Amino acid sequence: MRIILLGGPGSGKGTQAGFLTRRLGIPQISSGDMLRAAVREGTELGRKAKGIMDSGALVPDDLIVAMVGERLARPDCSAGFVLDGFPRTIPQAEALRAAGVVIDTVVEMAVDDEEIVVRMSGRRVHPESGRVYHVVHNPPRVEGRDDETGEELIQRADDREETVRTRLAVYREQTQPLVDFYQGLAEAGELRYARIDGVGDVEQIRERTIEAVLPA
Repeated sequence: MRIILLGGPGSGKGTQAGFLTRRLGIPQISSGDMLRAAVREGTELGRKAKGIMDSGALVPDDLIVAMVGERLARPDCSAGFVLDGFPRTIPQAEALRAAGVVIDTVVEMAVDDEEIVVRMSGRRVHPESGRVYHVVHNPPRVEGRDDETGEELIQRADDREETVRTRLAVYREQTQPLVDFYQGLAEAGELRYARIDGVGDVEQIRERTIEAVLPA
């Protein structure tokens, strides 16, 4: 199974990608996670990407395509993968096709912009472990402190409300056209396309996701 999850920032792609990874036994390829790791490690790509990411803009296509292409060439992707956060632009999607990467299913996760703002601006992260909390939906036992270590939680720069709104505007301009792109490929019989409601109980969204990927 070679799957792409589409949706705005904070739409739940990462959560559902993790579920599909466990359910189907294939790796989750998250361009966002790969970029953040590069920033933490201070690699050349990380240094280039940090300022761009902090402003809410998209990292240039050539950097992302090279990074993801290298990852998809690894042996653990031979039986399939879940792409989370890639492609984000038409040129990235075209580069994926040009590289001969066949996609089986594209799932679009539909979530209202204001819901996304609430979700993302309320997130707090423990930098060392990556544990994620939410001030409303998943608060830590002690406000502002990690449950395991008691260390201070942070709000990532790209989770601040003004940055989230910038990211959503960028998504509408640059990533939303992928909906038409992949729907067109679906109409041509190249892949399956499904749009699901990304709001609700986590278990409900999981059921919608698996039904989109493995229809009866």
